[in-house]
Amino acid sequence: MALASPKCAIVVPTLGQRPEFLEKSLESIRAAGQCHLVMVAPSSFDATPLLKSGLIDVKLDEVGTSLPAAINQGFGSLPSEIEFISWLGDDDVLGPNAIQIAEEFLVAHPRTSLVYGRCDYIDEVGNVVWTNKSGRWAAPVLRVGPDLIPQPGSMFRRDSFERVGGLRTDLGWAFDLDLFIKLSKHGKLSYVRKTLAAFRWHADSLSVGQRADSVREASQVRRENLPAWLRPVSLLWEGPVRLATYRAGGFVGRGSQ
Repeated sequence: MALASPKCAIVVPTLGQRPEFLEKSLESIRAAGQCHLVMVAPSSFDATPLLKSGLIDVKLDEVGTSLPAAINQGFGSLPSEIEFISWLGDDDVLGPNAIQIAEEFLVAHPRTSLVYGRCDYIDEVGNVVWTNKSGRWAAPVLRVGPDLIPQPGSMFRRDSFERVGGLRTDLGWAFDLDLFIKLSKHGKLSYVRKTLAAFRWHADSLSVGQRADSVREASQVRRENLPAWLRPVSLLWEGPVRLATYRAGGFVGRGSQ
């Protein structure tokens, strides 16, 4: 009997510069549940071995100039039967059965636009240095506090993603925060008490190596998503939030050394 077509899809954007991490990332996705796996990479990257081994289903030659543009490109290529989508960094990993857990939750909770879980922070060799257990209260504080919803391991409805216009390509770091806030206007952001992924914290990570710019951009996104009358007042708490977020990143970074 032929297997049913997957309802989930994962996009992996990569430059192909970290092959030792990339293969582990792809293997973790395959172990996490049934999905359609799309890689978006430069045309110079030869994905033939990955296609032959079944680690990926499709390789797209990147046509954009930014990370969110690459992710949008991957989502735009998906078959019509795909209902639930996410992306994963080429150095991050999914937990066992993470895709299955997220898919089953979304099927059972039609009012949820995004589901997320716990996320381990690991160093370059895979040691856990911290675990994000922010839980249900991470969603309500999105507009006024730090983004504590882990993107790795999260999954959202494709129709909700398309309704909000996809990822903003003018953002370099906080495009996931912007997406989460917009998805919250079209459904519930729900939490499952399971570790669904691991984020690899190292000097080359986009949000680690350029932490100050990332914190600043997240502040901009939060303020843009507030009602116009509240934006001037938000300066009262944005300064402390930015400082606390920056220092928290430094604390995790010291743990990985």
